[in-house]
Amino acid sequence: MWRSACGLSVRAAERAIHRKCSRRLYSHNAAKPPQSTPALRTQAEKERRRRDKEKAILSSQHNNVEDQGMKWSEKERIAYRVPTPPGEKKDTTVPFPSSYSPEYVETSWYQWWEKEGFFTPEINDRLPHAVNHSFSMCIPPPNVTGTLHLGHALTVAIEDALVRWRRMQGYKVLWVPGCDHAGIATQTVVERRLFRERGKRRQDLSREEFLKEVWTWKKEKGEEIYHQLRELGASLDWSRACFTMDPGFSSAVTEAFVRLCDSGLIYRSEGLVNWSCALESAISDIEVDSKQLSGRTLLSVPGYQNRVEFGTMVTFSYPIDGQDGEVAVSTTRPETMLGDVAIAVHPEDPRYQAVHGKQCRHPFTDRLLPIITDTMVDMELGTGAVKVTPAHDHTDFLLSQRHSLPRLTVIGGDGTMTPLCGQWLEGVKRFDAREQVIDALTEKMLFRGRRDHAMSLPVCSRSGDVIEPLLKKQWFVRCGEMAQRAIQAVDEGQLEIIPHFYTKTWSSWLSNISDWCISRQLWWGHQIPAYRVTLPDSTDTQEEFWVWGRSEEEARERAAGKYGVTADTITLTQDPDVLDTWFSSGLFPFAMLGWPQQTSDLRQFYPNTILETGSDLIFFWVARMVMLGTELTGQLPFKQVLLHSLVRDKHGRKMSKSLGNVIDPLDVISGISLERLQEKVKEGNLDPRESMVAMEAQRKDFPKGIPECGTDALRFALCSYKAQGEDISLSVSQVLSCRHFCNKMWQTVRFTLGVLEDRGDELGTVEQTSPLNSMDQWVCSRLYSTVLQCEQGFERYELHSVTAALHSFWLHSLCDIYLECIKPVLSQDSGAGGLGQIDTVHTGRGSQREKQEVRAVLYHCVSVSLALLSPFMPFLTEELWQRLYLLRGEGGDSAVASLCLQPYPQSSQLAHWHFPQEEADFTLVQEVVRVARSLRAQCGMTKEKPDMWAVCSPSQAQILLHFGPAVRTLGRITKLHLHCPQGAGSLSFPSAPPPPKGSAVGVVDHSCQLHLNVQGGVNVGKLSLQLSQRREKLLSKLEQSLSRTRVPNYLQKVPERVRIETENKISALEQELRNIEEQLSALQGPPKHNSGQK
Repeated sequence: MWRSACGLSVRAAERAIHRKCSRRLYSHNAAKPPQSTPALRTQAEKERRRRDKEKAILSSQHNNVEDQGMKWSEKERIAYRVPTPPGEKKDTTVPFPSSYSPEYVETSWYQWWEKEGFFTPEINDRLPHAVNHSFSMCIPPPNVTGTLHLGHALTVAIEDALVRWRRMQGYKVLWVPGCDHAGIATQTVVERRLFRERGKRRQDLSREEFLKEVWTWKKEKGEEIYHQLRELGASLDWSRACFTMDPGFSSAVTEAFVRLCDSGLIYRSEGLVNWSCALESAISDIEVDSKQLSGRTLLSVPGYQNRVEFGTMVTFSYPIDGQDGEVAVSTTRPETMLGDVAIAVHPEDPRYQAVHGKQCRHPFTDRLLPIITDTMVDMELGTGAVKVTPAHDHTDFLLSQRHSLPRLTVIGGDGTMTPLCGQWLEGVKRFDAREQVIDALTEKMLFRGRRDHAMSLPVCSRSGDVIEPLLKKQWFVRCGEMAQRAIQAVDEGQLEIIPHFYTKTWSSWLSNISDWCISRQLWWGHQIPAYRVTLPDSTDTQEEFWVWGRSEEEARERAAGKYGVTADTITLTQDPDVLDTWFSSGLFPFAMLGWPQQTSDLRQFYPNTILETGSDLIFFWVARMVMLGTELTGQLPFKQVLLHSLVRDKHGRKMSKSLGNVIDPLDVISGISLERLQEKVKEGNLDPRESMVAMEAQRKDFPKGIPECGTDALRFALCSYKAQGEDISLSVSQVLSCRHFCNKMWQTVRFTLGVLEDRGDELGTVEQTSPLNSMDQWVCSRLYSTVLQCEQGFERYELHSVTAALHSFWLHSLCDIYLECIKPVLSQDSGAGGLGQIDTVHTGRGSQREKQEVRAVLYHCVSVSLALLSPFMPFLTEELWQRLYLLRGEGGDSAVASLCLQPYPQSSQLAHWHFPQEEADFTLVQEVVRVARSLRAQCGMTKEKPDMWAVCSPSQAQILLHFGPAVRTLGRITKLHLHCPQGAGSLSFPSAPPPPKGSAVGVVDHSCQLHLNVQGGVNVGKLSLQLSQRREKLLSKLEQSLSRTRVPNYLQKVPERVRIETENKISALEQELRNIEEQLSALQGPPKHNSGQK
């Protein structure tokens, strides 16, 4: 059931096209128009884009940015060698490996988590921080036949992050795994295996024998999906795993069918369905793929030795009976003309005014076809006359209802022509009959031509067969009233759909919903619990009597009461069909909890808290769950629906097995060679061109294969994309970047463990730790702000903002800044000199108290960050946290001594770490360091630590004084001199003398400039060139800024805030230009002999 599909609006348009088979002859202003013309334009554009993408892949051009991002070398694989029985806790007392290795990190943890029951709601009773709230969710049950791809991995990453976050918050969490029996897909797979291994078809076995084969296959292969979910770290409660063919779930399906029949919402009727002749079954809309044809195309069709022609429009004429004249009609399916029962024209079409009410004579059956008028016909398209074939076309079926026309089935369920066609066509395959019909029309001189025609061809995704609309007696669900309640639930705020822009789509689709055909002509699935009744002494074999029941005994009792006969005189025959897989999957939110029994799980966890799934399933699955759940339980099945976008490949193509661009998440986790990737494409039995495109895309995207990235990197990368919005073009280079981040985390914890050594007992709690110096306060405040961002991001389900905040804090705030600043403090060899007028502020060598404070702040920053990252990176954070946990020597309940059960950090607990002024002031420090480093690079100073003057305002000088050690360490300078040309009297320290002439100058902002004292060793020519180039760029920027101030009515139109910002920018640019001019003058002055040296 769980599969990626194309957008629903597109698919709906495609179905409309198919219903007229691209004849494009109906009016768009008529009732229920098929809207084929704009849809065809959309399809043509879609086809053009697809061809462009293929052309780009097959061209010699490479994406340079991507190629650079994917440059990688094979990393050393480190294995965890300690003998650890499955389910036992991993030994983290062994030496800490020198580098990060996903294989080492991800070993043993999941088995321990699962064995200890950490993923069950019952663990909540043992959590000291448990709260009186529950959180429940079901995973979209994947097909038992399938394997997960990166689109599924996105679902798992998002859902598991939410689940782990709530569990750490103390919620009683239930996340139920499940697997869908996937009726058509599974039956197809087993039939192929049966024929391959034993040379037998399904029909060679009894139904019971075949179902036994299916269950055997399920036991052998059905666990592959669960293995992938475990590898992805999904914290599912496996003790409650649910398969849709389990006895309990099957009972729920039967109960639902019986209740819906009793309430009149399920009925039996004759209607048109999507039919696969290869499967000999009706199929659901989601199992119909649309193949875009730009014109005449030869395609392979199951059951045909030669390829079949599609993408052409045939025109032929019907002679008018009793008079001279004819009516020409056009169709892409001439074989269906044997089932024509009328010709329709628009009542206002002047060409056909004289033939209203006349009849045409069918050339092969001698049947008279009335010429009817209907406003649905578009007289501007084609000939303006439409052949009406009610038994093989959805729109024609509607016409037959409006005009009381007969419905003649001329194509059987096996795809051959029926006896109604006459002996010359009876038993002929439909597409062979197509050519015979054209030949016969030509012979009778009624053929008028054939031309190329762009169209959308519906194809069965399971069999590759061309879909045939057929008239069948089936079971249907009345959806009208249930759909209105689903619309009302959203309109009244009882059900929230996120993102909210889907609300309009939800309402529009459900407002125009059709009744749902739930019959499938299969053996594998839930056999419909309805029974055909044969009454005693009954002679009418055409009339059908049906009853339903939870068992045959109940059905017999119902039949006896309904028809007034004794039970033992009735013969019951159960409907051999099975229910649509979407019917059973629509019951999942409550059937998985034991419904219809009032189980404790159902009472506690229903309705579910949220449903998270791909946006492509909003109608096929989500809407049906809402309708069925509300009807059968009296409650909405969940309170919120969170929809994520589809995952596409780097070239923007939907990930699809038919395109060969599906990537197995396990290949990203463990790595895979290019050769093996290409072997997988060859194993997929793709169309030769698709195979060529897929393999060329792989050669370009993964010339050396895919590197080992690990589960944590994959999950973190997936959650880093904005999932609610445009489709995601996933790049493996982004996952590789996250693997580098994992290594950064690894090295940070290695450093932390080395700093702490055996001093873990000296560390207090977060509450007991109060940072005193400037950098400790800054990093603690940054961590507080990060926790706040995580809280807000999780609450809004914006996981990309959470991952961005965590990545920024760990990489930039913690590693790039704080760790570099504390290294001199922790070093025993640091000197105390060289601070200029800041010597009294910081000794440069950490006192024991200062070192102890730094250690405590470092430990808690790392520990809290690991907890924040745990929902996204469960394996790595557990491995690192356990080593810190051992260092502290903390006792407690060993069963819950796991990071995944620790309290999720809360901003309220870190309120004493909030120093907003420190964070605000440090932005100046960061700019000063950036400019200082730029100046050093300009002057080619890689090792020297020159003196630096900051010419700034008194307030800026105070900030730089406060953060003096950080400026010196990060800017790699020896002394920092603070010179205030104005307001020096307000300083708490004496202002330094002005900077020396000839210094390299950089501008921080309009009131702060840096002067780097350059003492020889500078390449004058190179520096002059750099300054000249910089001057040209600044002049261009200055002109752009000045031009904005020259617009008419500038003062009136532009807000004061924006004007002030512009003026400050202009002032800073002018100041930097003056500084550059001064530097160039100094460089061009004496000594003259240097100017000629290169």
